[in-house]
Amino acid sequence: MSEETVTESVPPVRQWPALDLDGTTFDPVLTELMREGPLTRIQLPNSEGWAWLVTRMDDVRTVTDDPRFGRAAAMDKPVARPAPDFVADRGAVGFLDPPDHTRLRRAVAAAFTAEGVERVRDRARGMLDELVDELLQDGPPADLTSAVLSPFPIAVICELMGVPAADRHSMHTWTQLILSSAHGARISEKARAEMSACFSDLIALREGSTGEDVVSLLGAAVGRGEVTLQEAVGFAVLLQIGGEAVTNNSGQMFYLLLTRPELAERLRAEPGLRPQAVEELLRWIPHRNAVGLSRIALEDVELHGVTIRAGDAIHVSYLAANRDPAVFPDPETIDFSRSPNPHVAFGFGPHDCPGGMLARLESQLLMDALLDRVPGMRLAVPAYRVPFRKGALIRGPEALPVTW
Repeated sequence: MSEETVTESVPPVRQWPALDLDGTTFDPVLTELMREGPLTRIQLPNSEGWAWLVTRMDDVRTVTDDPRFGRAAAMDKPVARPAPDFVADRGAVGFLDPPDHTRLRRAVAAAFTAEGVERVRDRARGMLDELVDELLQDGPPADLTSAVLSPFPIAVICELMGVPAADRHSMHTWTQLILSSAHGARISEKARAEMSACFSDLIALREGSTGEDVVSLLGAAVGRGEVTLQEAVGFAVLLQIGGEAVTNNSGQMFYLLLTRPELAERLRAEPGLRPQAVEELLRWIPHRNAVGLSRIALEDVELHGVTIRAGDAIHVSYLAANRDPAVFPDPETIDFSRSPNPHVAFGFGPHDCPGGMLARLESQLLMDALLDRVPGMRLAVPAYRVPFRKGALIRGPEALPVTW
């Protein structure tokens, strides 16, 4: 963006630094931006220009579901870069607009329906029980992250994806290197290339497959000529990486339950509340740092009396929308009885997270298993000593020391 594109009264450009926040602290810069108005302008640390930002639920839903705002045009906009080492793959599903985006999402849709997710429930519960068995056998103290919260989502997403057991450790290692900015661009790009090569081999082997896992569905779609191998590989990488976000989300959930034990006790006493509690915690926890990818206005669009010019970048904040007081009365309060709860923790519109239903299943299974089987669980260190990930796009505890 350049100031020459602005011909009317607009808000000033606000610098939004990359903050490494501990615990469940809500970003103070985002709080200020929410107060300043429904439409503000920001400059992120890794960008070369400013972008618009919307924070209210109605506007977030409008921008994410309006074809006048596109993702494909963001490929060539440095303002869209969410991390210093981020390299966009041309043709990746995150940068596609309909109909190409619709075509690619359709190829794997069956795996992420209620029926598709239900297919892995029993296996997921069995894997979780084994992890909790080991946790109890080893005894306290323990790192809940390394013992349960990390290996469980890895196993589940690999199960849904159809990744062989022999490749699962590598998938996890690559994901951590891709998501972290601490290792530099070369290491991140190498990890992505290695994960892509693995998926390329797996998908190519399953062309013509009738399997129900994601790799088989993609292989079949490639075999029918509906998607290219390059598109299928890029989508598989995105889904695999996204599947591990549950580790960070559940880490924040349990950090919250361990630091507010009255919430955990209520859920032990009222297990019927747990599905609603998962929804409320998904609404409330700050999932990520700053914002994700931008969209680009494909034509002039008026919003709140301001014209978003064609070519301007615009970000939405799902975190801010989830605390919009016009939608959620007393939004700072965690209310397990909140209903309705139309949060956008998994996004909105065509680019919403396809794994939302799977993440809900995993969160509910984790809550049941750990609340019921480890009723005396508590933090083994003061809350301020729980280490949180640094330099990561997705927020969460690096370790969660517990005892019981």
